[in-house]
Amino acid sequence: MKTRTRLVLASLTSTAAVVVAFLVPTTPAIAHGTMSDPASRVYTCKNEGPETPKSDACKAAVAAGGTQAYYDWNEVSLLEAGGRHRQLIPDGKLCSAGRDKYRGLDLQRADWPAKRVSAGPLTVTYHASAPHSNSNFEFYITRDGWNPTQPLRWSDLVHLQTFNNQNPSTFTNWTLNLPGRSGRHIVYSIWQRVVGSNEAFYTCSDVDFGGGSTPPPTTTTTTPPPTTTTTTTPPPAGGTWAAGTAYSVGNRVTYGGVNYECQLAHTALAGWEPPNTPALWRRL
Repeated sequence: MKTRTRLVLASLTSTAAVVVAFLVPTTPAIAHGTMSDPASRVYTCKNEGPETPKSDACKAAVAAGGTQAYYDWNEVSLLEAGGRHRQLIPDGKLCSAGRDKYRGLDLQRADWPAKRVSAGPLTVTYHASAPHSNSNFEFYITRDGWNPTQPLRWSDLVHLQTFNNQNPSTFTNWTLNLPGRSGRHIVYSIWQRVVGSNEAFYTCSDVDFGGGSTPPPTTTTTTPPPTTTTTTTPPPAGGTWAAGTAYSVGNRVTYGGVNYECQLAHTALAGWEPPNTPALWRRL
């Protein structure tokens, strides 16, 4: 009897274990994070507030892809990257990791909020909401002459430094040596896990070296057309000159069989006959 009871209990225990196995899902350990300084585009729009972004760039990014991407700010990633970043992410979609959910991050604009930087050492900070050991971090900057209004391509990136076998904490700092640049550029990072997962994370952080890479606003000067003054010349009075008549410049008269043209407006008086007043009349 005791043996039979033990068998029944064993059977029930085994069944319960199977049920628990089905009810409790196995979740892989997934890392999460992004650059917080210089702030990545997703981190910037997350901090501005997905529902009420302040900058024009974040407003446009939310309009392009919705708000959820910025609540999930720490998931711009590919689960099975395994170092195949260039094979998996097409040109023009580096900031979104090629994911449609984050397509607003790829907008080609020259007004993304940017950190002012200069050539030389720059301390960067990575915010890992779920840090994992044994990770590699690669950092790049856009090439000299890169145009922020053009799609970001892999060929636009210049390698700065790689930190291998890192054990990041929630906030981890590294120091990069920035080359000379002018205008707006992007610091691009790749966080590749190397133990326990092929997951990789990608960030685009806008920086501004100052200078004239962004075209100045166009000023249009409108020159008014020249003013045309129209002078209406009274028609010739014609006829024979007569005292008491008002004459205008250009009027023509006949006096003594000779034709004259008025040179100065006046009212004729006796004694002002055309031959006697060359200041008033010109013989034709």
